[in-house]
Amino acid sequence: MSTALRRTIFLVLLGIAWEAGYRIFGWGWKFPSVSQTLQAFYDGIVHGELLQATGASMMRLLLSFALSLAIGTTLGFLFARYRFLDDTIGFLVVSLQTIPSIAWLPFAIIWFGLNETSVIFITTLGATWTMALASRTGIKNIPPIYLRAAQTMGTGNGFNLFLQVMIPAAFPHLINGVRTAWAFAWRALVAGELIAKGAGLGQLLQDGRNLGDTSLMLCIVIIIAVLGTVSDHFCFKKLEDKVLERYGLAGSKS
Repeated sequence: MSTALRRTIFLVLLGIAWEAGYRIFGWGWKFPSVSQTLQAFYDGIVHGELLQATGASMMRLLLSFALSLAIGTTLGFLFARYRFLDDTIGFLVVSLQTIPSIAWLPFAIIWFGLNETSVIFITTLGATWTMALASRTGIKNIPPIYLRAAQTMGTGNGFNLFLQVMIPAAFPHLINGVRTAWAFAWRALVAGELIAKGAGLGQLLQDGRNLGDTSLMLCIVIIIAVLGTVSDHFCFKKLEDKVLERYGLAGSKS
């Protein structure tokens, strides 16, 4: 039995158990049934509110994620290469990672206002520190002989060494950092949108709470879960497999 078939069977059984639980225990409005959730999906798509909110959230997320990758990878490289920065700013980054990014939202609102910039700011923070530590670990764990061999073959100590040797050698750590940063960015984004103004999944989730519309709320939770799973499987996992195969770190797949 294939993995896809097993997952399909599991989801069907889960749906049956879900509907049975709704009818047996009488959850009422506190938790929707399968049919109510499907109806909410239909209404949200037909009226466009789910599509609009998903599009707005994805635009914010992709921008914030790109910023966090660029900033985090650069910081990680600097921490790995310069002991002074690692002992000072690197130590601070470890402390900052323990702080939930939503804790910075009050500051963001004071600095930027209750707008999209505040959401992008805390979403970027949510992923940057994780990416910085992952890239630092990856680069620090590169065997020195790789760097010496590359320098002997003429790569030098600058950008070529970083791009051609360090990034590929550190890739297993980097891709784990990317996956974790993506999840952290989602969490920060939805948390920020719950408070900030404008279209987005978080704001729509807040609207559902205000109206007591649990079927709409569950639709948004499912959308976030599906987007996260699909992006990880078809983007990050595929990228990991291709790069590991390209650099001989994994066997070729037929």
